[in-house]
Amino acid sequence: MKELQSIVDAAAEAERTGVQTLLATVVQVEGSTYRRPGAHLLVTEDGRFAGSISGGCLERDLVERARTLTRDGAPALVTYNTTDDDLIVGFGAGCRGVVRILVERPAHDGRPDPVAFIRECLRRRRTGVLATLYQADGPVGVTCGERIALFEEGDAVGDICNAELRPRVAADARDALALGRSTTKAYSLASGAVRVFFDVIRPPVSLVICGAGRDAVPVVRMARELGWCVTVVDWRPALATRESVPMAHDIVLTPAEGLSERVRLERCDAVLVMTHNYLQDRALLAQLLPSPVPYIGVLGPGARTQELLLELQSQRVAWTDAQLARVHAPVGLDIGAEEPEAIALAILAEIQAVLAGRSGGSLRHRAGPIHLETEPQRAVKGTAPWAETQTARDPSRR
Repeated sequence: MKELQSIVDAAAEAERTGVQTLLATVVQVEGSTYRRPGAHLLVTEDGRFAGSISGGCLERDLVERARTLTRDGAPALVTYNTTDDDLIVGFGAGCRGVVRILVERPAHDGRPDPVAFIRECLRRRRTGVLATLYQADGPVGVTCGERIALFEEGDAVGDICNAELRPRVAADARDALALGRSTTKAYSLASGAVRVFFDVIRPPVSLVICGAGRDAVPVVRMARELGWCVTVVDWRPALATRESVPMAHDIVLTPAEGLSERVRLERCDAVLVMTHNYLQDRALLAQLLPSPVPYIGVLGPGARTQELLLELQSQRVAWTDAQLARVHAPVGLDIGAEEPEAIALAILAEIQAVLAGRSGGSLRHRAGPIHLETEPQRAVKGTAPWAETQTARDPSRR
C-alpha cells in the first residue's frame, strides 16, 4: 500500500515540474520471480524511481529499453526470461522465471490512466480493478493498452470497443473485484486471441486502535511505515490528542459505546482493542462482534477476553461462531515479544497474516511456493479457543 502511495506522489511531483514519466506493471509471471503480477514501478525521465518490479536487477535495463519502445506513445510489452542464461545475460537475478512487464506513458486522450486510477482508489479508500489488454495475436481489432476500469459500486468504463471482448472483460473484472485478487486471463476470439491483466488495486489497510496509551504509539508508527491508514479512538480528552499519538491519521474522542457511531466499521480491516480498561473493552466488543470487521485483536490474556465474552453472553449479546473466530486474544504472533515495540511488531505481523490468509508461520516450513494464488482473507475461518460454552466467573473475583 505504501508503494502505491509513493508512485502516486512521485507522479504528482513529476507532473508539477513538467517531467515525463513511464509506468511499468508486472502483468504475467512464470516460475520463480521476485515480484508478482500487479507490482508497479514509476520512472521519471531524470532517473528517479518509485515502486519496484524486481529486487533491483531489472529496473535499470527496463528503463533504457522502455524509453525507446514507447517513444511513439504506444504501450510496449517487455519480457525477461531468466530461466536459463540469467548470469550470462548479466542480470544475476537467480529467480529462474519469466516476467512480462507492460510499460506505458500517461494517458492524455481520455482513456483510463493507471496512475490516476490508483490515485482515485487511494483517495476513496475503495477497491478497484483495471483490466488492461497487454497482448494480441491475430487481427482482433484491439491494441495493447486498451482497458476497462471498474470501481466498487460503479459501472465499467474504458476504451475496449471490440463487441465480442468488452462484455466478457467487464464481467471478469467484476469477478476479480469480488475476489479481491489480481489475475491474468486469455480470451479466444473469432479472429485471434488476447491476454488481459486484471490489476486489483486495494486501498491501504484501515486499522482502528482503541486506546491511546503509550503502548499504542509504536503500533501507530509501525503501521504508518507499512502504509496503513490508522485511526486512534479514546474516551480520555488528555490522551485523544495529536501530542499523544502524533502519527495517527485520525483521532476520535468518544466513549466506547460511541465507537460504531463515530467510526465506519464496515470499512475497517482490523480493530485493535488495547484500552487497558475492562469496562471499555466490554463495550467495544459488544459492538465489534456483530460488525463486519475481519480482524479483532484484544490485548491481554486469553482468560480475560473469555471473561469479557461470558459477561456479554449473560447480557444477551449474541454472535455466531464465524463472528467469534475473528477475535484474536491474546493478540499477536508468538515471537517472544516483551517490550512495546516488539509487541507492536507481533500484533501487526498477525494482522498482515490474517488479512493475507496466511498462518503466520516460518517460511522455511512452508510447502510449495512462497507466492500462492489464494483469495485474501476477509472472513476468518476457524474456531476461537473459547468457542465452547463455559461457566461465567463471579465478577466480584476480578
